[in-house]
Amino acid sequence: SSSDPAAVHRPYCVETREDEEQSVKLAEILELLLAAGYFRARIKGLSPFDKVVGGMTWCITTCNFDIDVDLLFQENSTIGQKIALTEKIVSVLPKMKCPHRLEPHQIQGLDFIHIFPVIQWLVKRAIETKEEMGDYVRAYSISQFNKTHKLPEDEEFLQRKDKAVRAVLDVLEVYKPQRKYRRQRDAGELLDEESRVHSTLLEYGRIKTLMTSMAAMVNEEGKLTASAVGQIVGLQSEEIKQIASEYAEKQSELSSEERSERYGPLQQHRRALASLNKQIQQKKKQLEEETAAKCLNAERVVVLLISLLEKLRALVTMNENLKQQEQEFRTHCREEMVRLQQNIEELKTESGQDTDEEKYEKNLSFVYLKLSFLRCVQARRNREIAILQRKIDEVPSRAELTQYQKRFIELYSQVSATHKETKQFFTLYNTLDDKKVYLEKEVNLLNSIHDNFQQAMSSSAAKDQFLRQMEQIVEGIKQSRIKVTLTGEFSLFQPRSSFSVRRKLS
Repeated sequence: SSSDPAAVHRPYCVETREDEEQSVKLAEILELLLAAGYFRARIKGLSPFDKVVGGMTWCITTCNFDIDVDLLFQENSTIGQKIALTEKIVSVLPKMKCPHRLEPHQIQGLDFIHIFPVIQWLVKRAIETKEEMGDYVRAYSISQFNKTHKLPEDEEFLQRKDKAVRAVLDVLEVYKPQRKYRRQRDAGELLDEESRVHSTLLEYGRIKTLMTSMAAMVNEEGKLTASAVGQIVGLQSEEIKQIASEYAEKQSELSSEERSERYGPLQQHRRALASLNKQIQQKKKQLEEETAAKCLNAERVVVLLISLLEKLRALVTMNENLKQQEQEFRTHCREEMVRLQQNIEELKTESGQDTDEEKYEKNLSFVYLKLSFLRCVQARRNREIAILQRKIDEVPSRAELTQYQKRFIELYSQVSATHKETKQFFTLYNTLDDKKVYLEKEVNLLNSIHDNFQQAMSSSAAKDQFLRQMEQIVEGIKQSRIKVTLTGEFSLFQPRSSFSVRRKLS
């Protein structure tokens, strides 16, 4: 049929499986897709293939898996495009860990019985993905809405917000802390954090805090007078911190000197002895506590060891009992084995079983040989069955042959269109090449006329000769034109071969 040109435009009938079960499954698939949100399945103008494949692609895209297809602007595809599309869908399903197997020819052949479980799983997965991404999509949509739109409550809040912010800023401006003093740059650096805190508080007029700390120091030492406090407050703010830090050092030195002058070396020796005795008592108390803790731990360890020892004794006695029982069982088994062997010997002597055993051995060897032969026969039959099965599988079915035939027809149409286009290109090339040749001749003729015009106009004889040559050139051009016209009309019925084009190209 491929050699017949009219067979290209002849319609072909493809066998499709149209039974009740397939139609029921198709209806269930469309209901599932509509329930999942794929409302494109309601369009009556679409074919079942476009509805089912579109639904599968929509479910896969909803599950955040990428598939390179375009179903919204490309429908009623050819067989090749359908095969490529189904292969892409089938290749994505294992990546999604789909538990059901599906082949491209099942989708293309509209085998809804095998497509239904895959659609069911995809719809379930799409609904789960929608539930997971629902909060994220809702938050994103709200943010996008807030970028371009505002609610009345938001506008009222913004108006109140500006007034409240201005009021808070005014209050902060009125009641902000103000520095009254400033520490000199050439003053010494404060070492401890407490002195730096007091210095900062004094710079901002917080003298009350420093006075409370000084009062505490007075209560402790009893050496600071009111005049000294007034003198400290009267100093500059930079020196106050330095004096506060030096005060503790001076006070400790003075106290040590006064005590040494008041009591003398004997009193100092007694105080050292008292401190040593106190340290000895503390060490004794610490050692007693440590020894008590160690004794308690030792008692606990002893109790644990005693319990473990009792368990070990019980296990040892159990082991001895088990060994004794094992020995008794072995002796009993040996006695029983000897008794049974004696019974066997007696039975052999009574029934003469030696000849029967030889017969049994011969029969057994024969059965083994027969079994091995039957296994070889079975293996040979299995190989023949496998070869026949492969040969049967190599023969294409009627549906596959129909698909191949349609594909070959499409390929033949494409090849014929390409061949026609190539012939047109060859004809165009030959025409343009001829046009180029004639244009080159025309250019050369015009150049020669231009070069010889002045010389021909110099005399009347040369002028007459030039006019005669021009008449001959015009006559030759007319003959060439007639020849080209006849050649072009002939080439419409008999185009040039590709050999002439190759010759010109070379």
